[in-house]
Amino acid sequence: MKKSKKAGILSAIIWGAGQIYNRQYLKGLIFLLIQILVGINLDYFRRGMWGLITLGEVASETVGGKVIHGDNSIILLVEGIICLLVLLIVVLIYILNIKDAVKTGRLWDEGKSVPNSTDFFKELWDRSFAYIMLLPAGLFLLFLVVLPLIFGFCVAFTNYSSPDNLPPAKLVDWVGFENFKNIFKLPMWNQTFLGVLGWTVLWAVLATASCFFMGLIMAALINSSRVKFKKFWRTIYILPWAIPGMISLLVFRSLFNGQFGPINQILRKYGLIQQNIPWLSDPKLAKITIIMVNLWLGFPYFMALMSSVMTSIDTTLYEAAKIDGATGRQEFWHITLPLVLYSTAPLLIMSFAHNFNNFNVIYFLTEGNPINPSYKFAGHTDIFITWIYKLTLNNKQFNMASVMSILIFLIIGSISAWNFLNTQSFKEEDMI
Repeated sequence: MKKSKKAGILSAIIWGAGQIYNRQYLKGLIFLLIQILVGINLDYFRRGMWGLITLGEVASETVGGKVIHGDNSIILLVEGIICLLVLLIVVLIYILNIKDAVKTGRLWDEGKSVPNSTDFFKELWDRSFAYIMLLPAGLFLLFLVVLPLIFGFCVAFTNYSSPDNLPPAKLVDWVGFENFKNIFKLPMWNQTFLGVLGWTVLWAVLATASCFFMGLIMAALINSSRVKFKKFWRTIYILPWAIPGMISLLVFRSLFNGQFGPINQILRKYGLIQQNIPWLSDPKLAKITIIMVNLWLGFPYFMALMSSVMTSIDTTLYEAAKIDGATGRQEFWHITLPLVLYSTAPLLIMSFAHNFNNFNVIYFLTEGNPINPSYKFAGHTDIFITWIYKLTLNNKQFNMASVMSILIFLIIGSISAWNFLNTQSFKEEDMI
């Protein structure tokens, strides 16, 4: 039997045995130590997988005025996910252990020199320095980012909600795709989902397009040769973006107050209106107001971005266009706009995804109001992210909120991926 095969079999049975057989003793001892640590903690892995599968079997109860605590399904779920991630790392180390033993054994079979453990670790440090430095950050991402994402995904397949199944008083159970079916089958959830989805898509499109084209127009005007004091105008128009958005939104909320807002008071004072305008209490007016306020807050970003793009455009293009008799309008449509779109298309897609989840503008301005009696836990101006906020913090509907999060990811991910793959700048970058 070849040494490579024998070393692989030994490492598959006892971690590091193949390395010791290949005379790499330090490396073999390290793998063996890892196996011993895994063996010592077998009970942890058993309980973790039991908790992940069952979500607990004993509920809390009150006996003689005393609370006897049972299993907490959510804690068991989190511990189970952590256990699963650790097991994944262990499996990867196990596979690496076997592959390393086989690879070193082949050197023996081919009659090549085999480095000892010290030489191996020196070579590994030089060859994989970048990966070694990235490893701690990768582990932090795994347990601080990936873990919550997996937890949120799993909750969508449970009945974790209030008041029926709220730990630690009661146990949570796996229900499969029942929550997803309820979104589309139950009229109460279905009507709310479709209504919020329609407004969310409309809001994201209008908020992105309005800010983009307003920023483009303002950048074109400021960069015009006829405009003087360009720095002054850039500074003035960048202020709405420089001021913290929450402060601006709370100010606008007071300005557009239907009863006591300064805007209505001024309009009534000068006889322009006879009754107060319900800026934030009428469903249609509230949506229009949100879009206008967002335009004020968002266009300076695109204005600054497009100003820098316009200043980098080669002036010889405009000179050649003028020689050919092109008008200013033709220069804008055939030179400025295509080049600006080419440079800003990826950011435009990112802005759409941001507006799809733009919690601040909706919540701080209207809190999703006015109330819609035909919606469940949502108002006329609620988008998905504010609806999820209300489902979790206000109404403890954690399972349905998780379903909404998954659907948002699928919608935004699909649209963004399709747009990115079809933008010219992305295609050319992929060819480099």
